[in-house]
Amino acid sequence: MSVEIREVPLNGNLRPFLDVVEEIYRSDPYYVRPLDLMIKDRLSPKSPFFQHADGALLLAYRHGRCVGRSSVQIDHEHLAKHGDDTGFFGFFDTENDPEVAAGLLNHAARWLSDRGMKHMRGPLSLSMNDEVGCLIEGFDSPPMIMMPHHRPYQAELIERAGFERIRTFYAWKYDVGNLKRRVQQAHDDIASLPEVSSRPVNMNNIEGDTRIVMELYNDAWSDNWGHVPMTQAELKALAKDFKLLLRPEITQIAFIEGQPAAVAIAVPNLNEALRDLHGKLLPLGLFKLIYRLKLQQMDTARLIILGIARRFRNNRKYAALSLYLYAKLNEGGQKLGIRWGELSYTDEANGPVNTAIKMMGGSIYKKYALYQRDI
Repeated sequence: MSVEIREVPLNGNLRPFLDVVEEIYRSDPYYVRPLDLMIKDRLSPKSPFFQHADGALLLAYRHGRCVGRSSVQIDHEHLAKHGDDTGFFGFFDTENDPEVAAGLLNHAARWLSDRGMKHMRGPLSLSMNDEVGCLIEGFDSPPMIMMPHHRPYQAELIERAGFERIRTFYAWKYDVGNLKRRVQQAHDDIASLPEVSSRPVNMNNIEGDTRIVMELYNDAWSDNWGHVPMTQAELKALAKDFKLLLRPEITQIAFIEGQPAAVAIAVPNLNEALRDLHGKLLPLGLFKLIYRLKLQQMDTARLIILGIARRFRNNRKYAALSLYLYAKLNEGGQKLGIRWGELSYTDEANGPVNTAIKMMGGSIYKKYALYQRDI
């Protein structure tokens, strides 16, 4: 029997889309299912992303059983900046079946073509500001918060459907502890400059600091490949999601002569608390989650934002600013009992950033591929 592809609107019944991962990852001990509530929020037509995007959800069925899923989306913020007639697919999870994968991707390609797109890129769930790429190395450990995880066959199925890899991204592992002497010296050099100051995120003024972070993020990342500006609504939603998770000790905003100059934000790894909840908060998941967040210390974290304002980036006087921020977060991580952290993601082609992470003692432990094909 051939594969049947069903298209579901964003405001439709999401239950099959959410639950199909249970069977796909049943034998994978490292998969961590995100909370259904969070996925529903991201896929809602009222979400900040879909204020500037269109999309639909696709489900693959064989013999009446759901065997795969994908999203398909057009991001008008991306088109406004890049003008490349490119649409996207994401949330791509299937059984090990080339016909299923091709059926979903071909349907997505037609959906995008009908709306004037000429290229299809992914997986992006949902944009470059969210979960990026298909896992191609590092299947032997769980994903960090808001990072993708896939079965080892998934990338091959994408390639067999006519896609070519166009970008590779890294996730780095960094053991919290004693700093290398060179990094400590870089920290001390920056700390000695009278015009430089830094502080943690102010939890009592989260809205004000959110604006600072958004401005720094959109400026610092503006030259990065594929960058799409994060809207105020998106950053507000992110801040709201992370407010219960944020620990000021592993956040830093740096200022030069009183002007915002750089930012580093890490968050405890919520996935530690989610591994056995299977995406559900009811009937017992909510109590387990509250208990773990309040009474159990998560000992891993993810650095999700690190950037230096462009006007300071090429000033040799402040060349060590990123190492200064790394050192600050390392110190804060020790206070919280963080054993190690993930720095993600970085572009394989971003030599300066990758070099700085190596100097800190980081090592690549996961890789992700981004694919594209013409339609």
